[in-house]
Amino acid sequence: MSAPTTTARTVFRNVAIVAHVDHGKTTLVDAMLRQSGAFAERAELVDRVMDSGDLEREKGITILAKNTAVRRSTPDGDVVINVIDTPGHADFGGEVERGLSMVDAVVLLVDASEGPLPQTRFVLRKALASSLPVILVVNKTDRPDARITEVVEEVHDLLLDLASDLENEAAHAAELALDLPVIYASARAGKASRVQPADGEVPDAEDLQELFDLLMEYVPAPKGDHDSPLQAHVTNLDASSFLGRLALVRIHAGELRKGQQVAWMHDDGTGEITTTKVKITELLRTEGVARVPAEYGEAGDILAIAGIPEIMIGDTLADVDSPVALPRITVDEPAISVTVGINTSPMAGRNGGTKLTARLLKSRLDAELVGNVSLRVLPTERPDTWEVQGRGELALAILVEQMRREGFELTVGKPQVVTRLVDGKVHEPYEHLTIDVPEEHLGAVTQLLAARKGRMEEMVNHGTGWVRMEFIVPARGLIGFRTTFLTDTRGTGIANTYSAGYDAWAGEIRSRHSGSLVSDRVGSITPFAMIQLADRGTFFVEPGAATYAGHVVGESPRSEDLDINVCREKKLTNMRQSSADVMETLARPKVLGLEGALEFCNVDECVEVGPDVVRVRKLVLDPTERGREKSRAKARDKAVG
Repeated sequence: MSAPTTTARTVFRNVAIVAHVDHGKTTLVDAMLRQSGAFAERAELVDRVMDSGDLEREKGITILAKNTAVRRSTPDGDVVINVIDTPGHADFGGEVERGLSMVDAVVLLVDASEGPLPQTRFVLRKALASSLPVILVVNKTDRPDARITEVVEEVHDLLLDLASDLENEAAHAAELALDLPVIYASARAGKASRVQPADGEVPDAEDLQELFDLLMEYVPAPKGDHDSPLQAHVTNLDASSFLGRLALVRIHAGELRKGQQVAWMHDDGTGEITTTKVKITELLRTEGVARVPAEYGEAGDILAIAGIPEIMIGDTLADVDSPVALPRITVDEPAISVTVGINTSPMAGRNGGTKLTARLLKSRLDAELVGNVSLRVLPTERPDTWEVQGRGELALAILVEQMRREGFELTVGKPQVVTRLVDGKVHEPYEHLTIDVPEEHLGAVTQLLAARKGRMEEMVNHGTGWVRMEFIVPARGLIGFRTTFLTDTRGTGIANTYSAGYDAWAGEIRSRHSGSLVSDRVGSITPFAMIQLADRGTFFVEPGAATYAGHVVGESPRSEDLDINVCREKKLTNMRQSSADVMETLARPKVLGLEGALEFCNVDECVEVGPDVVRVRKLVLDPTERGREKSRAKARDKAVG
């Protein structure tokens, strides 16, 4: 192995920022980049620069873990701080686990008013299970309702609680973390200080320099030996129109150079490790938010490489003469599944889509598996439909939304839970649900969750008119829960969840008590028909829209489905009327987005998705055949009974 081009070793600090959704991770990274000169003097500055995806900007959440590099000058030389911005939602936990495999410490960001919330617990547990040091940043100290001292105490309580759950080294790490350093910040103002400000005030500092000092002081240097044989772990994948597939690697030992021959150690599909000799054709280093060509990387560095078209997450790049594989990245198992297939409705091909075949759909799902370690794709009885398993409804809805925007037309089934057999008995996933609601909605929420087999674990009245409740609920009881919850609490309730593991099957849960209004024929929806049927329920469609038999056009207040004619036209005659028609107006329809449609969908329904539309439809379109299916189901239930 040739000597490095410079005798001076680069000093690295690798850190991940973890937090609950909307506590300010991405805003803090923005401020760190700006104050480190990562942007050109005349560059246009965009808020949340790390949330580069359209869906991330629209939803205001981080979906994919991303890395950036901040270079700081010190009296002893430059220090490169590699920062991993991780998602705060438990549905994207695979991204969190992957990000934590790249770093040597975590920055725990907590809102100065809200304190640690369920996703805070989820990501912090992952960090402590990896025995990573923790730095606490209390953000948004300038909020009018900030309660800084109480929030720091709540974080200490959370760490003690996690220590009791974890074992051995992880529990020891949690106890040590009680002495964690604390820094107070306002990410939007770009200021941080170790001195606690008064509640509602910006920290008394000029910039984020004290945060940078703390990172360089407290985050341990990478342990890798520069003179040892090469070991680099593939933690993420990307693509370039010029270079093809890019692999993001953390170098654990040795050195990596452009043009170097390395041993690529990967799974051959049978669980065995296969070693292949490959060449690194391109090496890229992250500076700010851009990747720039590099010639050399050393232990502790995080780089992107090109030249291996089939490289996967979890693979190892090792020294050709002494290849040693690193442990593969493992993530929690999926808990929710949906069926995804080609669009089989009469409107197929007329929803703005250009990708309609099963071959294109399967190819897209296989491509998603390359970069999404928490996803599973399984075959079904039908050759044009697959079962897609993920962490939660949101993660699966994000995937479907991305495919829809790429021009796919799909049929997506109702979300179901992924069950297990334990000692011959069926077990299902459970969720730990935390709810904050005004006191007047306490009864409605308790009743709602009781019907979904929820078990209350704790209830705290803060004396401010709000109540916090914690429940253990079967994951399938939360399918379709959010819309009903927001309706019952008049939009004021806040609900957050994280996985509570598997337990015995809780029994039957009826999540939806309303029926569907189903179109009984093909045609164009008329205002006259909708006015005549206005008392039958709430419509999802507007006059003039196309419909077909089996299309769910609305929601019925009764539990039974109702087939209706929404294409009926007013009969015109040449007879004069003695009085003018009375002007009638239609109520504004309830527009279902993708997530709302998946929540509303019943067991005998699915969602038709295209670039231009989202429709709920029956699995069996013909009303006569649906009636026969219902009769056969009743006969089977009677025979079993």
